[in-house]
Amino acid sequence: MRTPPESFLIFREELEKARLEKERLKKEYEIKLADMNRELARLKEQIQSQQELIKTTLDYAIRLEENLGSFKAEVTNGHHLKNRSFH
Repeated sequence: MRTPPESFLIFREELEKARLEKERLKKEYEIKLADMNRELARLKEQIQSQQELIKTTLDYAIRLEENLGSFKAEVTNGHHLKNRSFH
C-alpha cells in the first residue's frame, strides 16, 4: 500500500482545522444568539410593563378629568343653590 503524498496529508490536516474552526464558530454563534434571545425577551417584558403602566396612567388621568368635570358642575350648581337660599 502506498503512502499518500505529503500535499494530500497537509490538505487533510487543513481540512480538519477548518472543520474544527467551523464547529467553534457555530457554537460561539449559538451562544451569542441565545444571549440575544434572552435579552430580547427581557426587553419585550420591560416594554409590556411600560405599556401597562402608560395605560393605567391614562385611565387614571381620564377618570380625574371626568371627576373634575363633575366637581365643576357640582360647584356651579351649589353656587346657584346658595343664591336661592332664604337665610
